Amino acid sequence: MSVEKLIEDLRNAVINYDAEGAENLAKKALSMNIDPLKVIEEGLTVGIREVGEKFANGEIFLPELIMAAEAMKKALDVLLPELKKTGKERKVLGKVVIGTVAGDIHSIGKNIVASMLIANGFEVYDIGEDVPAEKFVEKVKELKPNIVGLSALMTTTLPEQKKVIEALKREGLRDKVKVIIGGAPTSMEWAEEIGADGWAPDASEAVKVAKKLLRISE
Repeated sequence: MSVEKLIEDLRNAVINYDAEGAENLAKKALSMNIDPLKVIEEGLTVGIREVGEKFANGEIFLPELIMAAEAMKKALDVLLPELKKTGKERKVLGKVVIGTVAGDIHSIGKNIVASMLIANGFEVYDIGEDVPAEKFVEKVKELKPNIVGLSALMTTTLPEQKKVIEALKREGLRDKVKVIIGGAPTSMEWAEEIGADGWAPDASEAVKVAKKLLRISE
């Protein structure tokens, strides 16, 4: 199998929601000594962007986007450790800390946003679900991200997004990081009310908002 064919197959595995195929092709790429950076940028990134565009245009729906993101994640789990060993680095547009706020254990939306951000060149630290404000603060101090993403899927956990912003203010960190919120019960009005920098109704929009906040042209 040629390098070009393998990368094309990997791209198609993401587009066709084939997680097992994507994982196996990533392993094959390493066995063929193909540059993991090339595989990520020309295979996975192109594939997930195409899926993201289809989702944004209403050609596919959330279940398909979730499956595509999972296929990309399976391949990245194989490729990223090897990429680190090579000492090469992907071109990073910015660093993002993302998590679901305290009291909320939903992960799917947050995981899709994380995957789309990774695919578009962001370095993403997913700190999980049910994350208290203190942990967000701790990670901002430790990682010095450009953006913090706060997900809430339940109306009852919306106040936790505000708590994180207030905690960042108390620690003198608020002006050092942009805050984007998202999740089904959120809105632009809520974002403005709690002092967030941006709001994203879905993963595709989250990428656009992140780029806009960091003044990165499309």
